[in-house]
Amino acid sequence: MPLETPVHVANELARRGYNAEPEAVTLIASASDPAGALERTLETVPDEAVKLTADHVKEAIETRSRSGGQGGDVGASPGTDDPGRSADPTVSTGESDPGSTDTGSGAPVETKGVSGDGSAAASDTGASTATVEADADQPTGTGQSSSERASESGRTPADPDAQSIDIEGDISSTGTGEYADFVAVFRDRYEKLSKQLRGRVNHRPTDAIESMPGGSEAAMVGMVSDIRSTASGHWLVELEDTNGTFPCLVMKDRDIADLVNELLLDEVIAVDGTLADDGGILFVDSLYFPEIPRTYEPSTADREVEAALISDVHVGSQEFEADAWHRFTDWLHTADADRVEYLLIAGDMVEGVGVYPGQDEELDIVDLYEQYERFSEYLKEVPGDVEIVMIPGNHDAVRLAEPQPAFDEELRDIMSAHDARISGNPSTVTVEGVDVLMYHGVSLDEVIAELPDEKATYEEPHKPMYQLLKKRHVAPQFGGQTRLAPEKEDHLVIESVPDVFHSGHVHKLGYGKYHNVLTINSGCWQAQTDFQKSVNIDPDVAFAPIVSLDTLDLRIHDFE
Repeated sequence: MPLETPVHVANELARRGYNAEPEAVTLIASASDPAGALERTLETVPDEAVKLTADHVKEAIETRSRSGGQGGDVGASPGTDDPGRSADPTVSTGESDPGSTDTGSGAPVETKGVSGDGSAAASDTGASTATVEADADQPTGTGQSSSERASESGRTPADPDAQSIDIEGDISSTGTGEYADFVAVFRDRYEKLSKQLRGRVNHRPTDAIESMPGGSEAAMVGMVSDIRSTASGHWLVELEDTNGTFPCLVMKDRDIADLVNELLLDEVIAVDGTLADDGGILFVDSLYFPEIPRTYEPSTADREVEAALISDVHVGSQEFEADAWHRFTDWLHTADADRVEYLLIAGDMVEGVGVYPGQDEELDIVDLYEQYERFSEYLKEVPGDVEIVMIPGNHDAVRLAEPQPAFDEELRDIMSAHDARISGNPSTVTVEGVDVLMYHGVSLDEVIAELPDEKATYEEPHKPMYQLLKKRHVAPQFGGQTRLAPEKEDHLVIESVPDVFHSGHVHKLGYGKYHNVLTINSGCWQAQTDFQKSVNIDPDVAFAPIVSLDTLDLRIHDFE
């Protein structure tokens, strides 16, 4: 097989049963005769060697050189400057919404494929190591093949002792689907979120409010059980707590009336106001969401290290962009990706089977397990020193109802490359002190459908993610498009504030900061399918958001 890239060398070594240091792989790939260098190395490596090292490769090549052989000379060592080297993959940037009060000055700006007109203006945000002016007539990429980019400079191996990952969210399903399970999960939701709201209002339970005289000031924390407009255009919001329900009226001429447009059924909010003369209704003066505190200061890593955040790979689809994936993994082997030591994948590893009407006609691999086997092969192209974390999505072979447990043992065995960490959906992954909330994002469909366009659209997928942060719940509404499983507790509540919120599902790229929480929807690796065309989805393909964990700055690489 051709061995012109480190990826191909690593794959050939794996096929022959060898593990290898990244530097050893780079040395073989940079030799004038990679195939010969590989064969000579395997001939001379000691039988007791557990891993192929750079010293093994150098010794094999030096032995060949002393014996007068040709063609085994190693080229430039990793990191050597090459005057013929061109720029890194295109980084596209643009302007964030000037009217948004939620995007801080340090927030990354919108990128092409996100803004309403599909374009992006050049802007130096300090978040990217390389920026270019986004021009509709400008071709993407560097003009180099992936093999040329990968062989020009080598990756410096990561120090495994410096890496740190901790994961919360891998659940074992306990619900039986009985009525008591539904009561338990909603009680747990109410208790968790009401704790975050009771410090902001003088909460009274519904039965206590019912006994208060008319004209009294009152406040309560409740779950939204109904929203309807009156004949006069006012809003009647019925709130429920563990003791009962109480009607709350939001007058249409009040400033808070616009907040009613952001409400979803089953979310938990707080209100305060004045009881009507007969005490039968609460006229609302203020409305509160659980929210992310505006003063929140995120945690950062203690060293210069980066994480790549991707989702929706969809291996098995005819539209899976394999060439773009190769360009991405080849880039991970270069010096520009030296600090990328983590890869976080937010669901939909494979295309799946029977997920949407007519999907069988768009499959490249029709067997589900073969899809995962192929995905595992693609995963092997990632440098061996990169720690990988994966959660499932709605195309994966786990239950559709959320929270989704992690992959079963059979699928874990198939996806064994790099000994990847596998958790449930959602999960909080703490990477060197930085809390990354990973959620695949099925509920974003519902948020976008229910809320007005200025609050949530597919073109700006980070904005519906802002709504989930505001509500402190990744899937607030029950009984709609998002399937929710009754468990003993509500695992979908955002109890602690994340430093980074990473999602996917909608196949659109968008990012920003909401109250200092870096929010990223990472696009996809699947070109537009016929089904997506029928529902007017134009995907953002082959982008890789790279987060600097020490600063929470963001750079976007385009591998399309």
